[in-house]
Amino acid sequence: MTALPRSTNSRLRPVTSALPDFPWDTIADAKALAAAHPDGIVDLSVGTPVDPVDPVIRAALDASSEFPGYPATVGTRELREAAVGALDRRFGISGLDESSILPVVGTKEVIAGLPTQIGVPAGELVVIPEVAYPTYEVGALLAGAEIHRADTVAAIGDRDPVLIYLNSPSNPTGRVQGVDELRAIVDWARERGAVVVSDECYLGLTWEGAAYSVLHPEVCGGDHTGLIAVHSLSKVSNLASYRAGFLAGDRGLIAELLAVRKHAGMIVPFPIQGATVAALNDDVHVDAQRERYRLRRDKLRTALIGAGFTIDHSEAGLYLWATRGEDSRATQRWLAERGILVAPGDFYGPAGARHIRMALTGTDERIDAAVARLS
Repeated sequence: MTALPRSTNSRLRPVTSALPDFPWDTIADAKALAAAHPDGIVDLSVGTPVDPVDPVIRAALDASSEFPGYPATVGTRELREAAVGALDRRFGISGLDESSILPVVGTKEVIAGLPTQIGVPAGELVVIPEVAYPTYEVGALLAGAEIHRADTVAAIGDRDPVLIYLNSPSNPTGRVQGVDELRAIVDWARERGAVVVSDECYLGLTWEGAAYSVLHPEVCGGDHTGLIAVHSLSKVSNLASYRAGFLAGDRGLIAELLAVRKHAGMIVPFPIQGATVAALNDDVHVDAQRERYRLRRDKLRTALIGAGFTIDHSEAGLYLWATRGEDSRATQRWLAERGILVAPGDFYGPAGARHIRMALTGTDERIDAAVARLS
């Protein structure tokens, strides 16, 4: 842990003392090395969109920009209805209504705050995936909870969690959990009264096979009790800068979170709500963006395999989970020497220490540059 300046008020508890180092702060040397390449850096370390926001979304943002008052934390009825429609149309999720939806200010914010906002007691157990997006751990630590890494019921063992995070398709691995696996976790959690929060931000970017929401009737039997799905427009609609996302699922949990977030003033700005409605109601731009990523994925996957990498999982999502059979930092440096910056797998837990995560979020020109350097 990097030492931080201490407040002169000794009665304060430094929250950062309980948190790991911010992972992106640890790759400055690799970034500098990659940036020194004569043809410039190809930064594939972060899954940040680089393609334009569709005009239909920008028009909706502009049309919603004159509203002068405070927006509602619950969001407009149009937004919630649009979310219900998109989840049904795109992913076959039925049984939701507008009371099942809660807009949020980006899904990273809500994941970091969710254990606290739903009342996970300090010292209780939160289960996160074995290889996981770091914010699940951070949110649990902020609530003072204990963490256990597990992907299956068997790996949870005889422990008694109050909250279980799922992430299918996975960031970083692109792994997709099947219907039977998801159902087993849901059934096990319900027997013990645990809440299941399923991060499904990459559900719309599945390349091989099929991915299912935890809210799909084949997984939950049409009963959303104890289940929350997390959805983001950052990836499928290029709206990372808009911080547009929403929660869906158990109406009781949604109502509880709404009450907490009203007190805390966690409100999605009204123009963003208008843009979100447009993005959720239009599938054309989503399909076009998915095809862009598919083409970039095919190029990078072929180039990595040709360069001697093994690609594991990666059936879905915005990343290739690759290894050369060595420490992830050594592989990161090998790529940085060629001007390509990636995320080392140890960002995501000990089980990722021999992989790197390569994002598909480069322009076509930068993707082609990476392919040429790997050839």
